[in-house]
Amino acid sequence: MSRSWYSRSRRRYAPPRPRGLWRKLLDYGLTVIVLGLLILLAARLDRVETRKTQGTAIVNDGDSITLGTERIRMRGIDAPEYTQTCRKNGADYPCGTLARRSLVRLIAGRPVSCAGWQRDRYGRLLGDCTAGGKDLNSAQVEAGWAVAFGGFESEEAAARAAKAGIWAGTFDQPQDWRDSHHGEAVERKHGTLASIGDAAREIFRFW
Repeated sequence: MSRSWYSRSRRRYAPPRPRGLWRKLLDYGLTVIVLGLLILLAARLDRVETRKTQGTAIVNDGDSITLGTERIRMRGIDAPEYTQTCRKNGADYPCGTLARRSLVRLIAGRPVSCAGWQRDRYGRLLGDCTAGGKDLNSAQVEAGWAVAFGGFESEEAAARAAKAGIWAGTFDQPQDWRDSHHGEAVERKHGTLASIGDAAREIFRFW
């Protein structure tokens, strides 16, 4: 009996067999994969870090502004392009210009604060913006001068029911209008056109 116990003890505490070559390669491969995933995760977290900026806004159009050197596209909304026209009572009217004026009125010369973590294909920050405690993204849709574009569906429904802004007549969705008017060139240039026009009006106002 003691000999049997001694035999079992020897088997129990015997050193483990050395790992085979393929097992070692598998372990090394898994280690490399885990390290690679950690590096990618760290890079991703760095990219999605929320950026906040504030200051006096230059309003480019109904859904984009500039704060200092930061160009911002307001997240979740899409306003008519600055040169876009809509139709009401059988006549065309400059709904893009009016959408921009709506945003100017909402800001009312107050400092604007925007925060976001994504950028669009033109490098603009996709931001949620406020002025004087007012959510500008939401207010622009509620006023009827922007459509919901991934957010603010309830505000759009209210604007539709009230026939506010562009909902008082007919219009092409801003995305469709861009597609039919060489969207990339329009998207890049309309803000510049608005800024030049504003600068010219400011100059003539003082003459």
